[in-house]
Amino acid sequence: MSTATEHLYVTSTNEILGGEPIIRGTRTPVRAIVELWRLGSQPEEICKHLPHLSLAQVFDALSYYSDHQEEINGHIQRNRIPEDRLR
Repeated sequence: MSTATEHLYVTSTNEILGGEPIIRGTRTPVRAIVELWRLGSQPEEICKHLPHLSLAQVFDALSYYSDHQEEINGHIQRNRIPEDRLR
């Protein structure tokens, strides 16, 4: 039997980023936290990069990602800047 994890700090609303999951009370998308984590930043370091977030918010975002990887990976892919536009 599996139970859904409650995520106190993650929410989504169509009015902010088209419904993409964000940290409650901010416009910071979960994908931003996940991308920093993928680059090797520890949760404590992520708080230094995004000082408006608490450590609990960062951990909840990573927990949300663990439960919704396909969804968040899709947001990351859709928001990636094409290589040719970076030149």
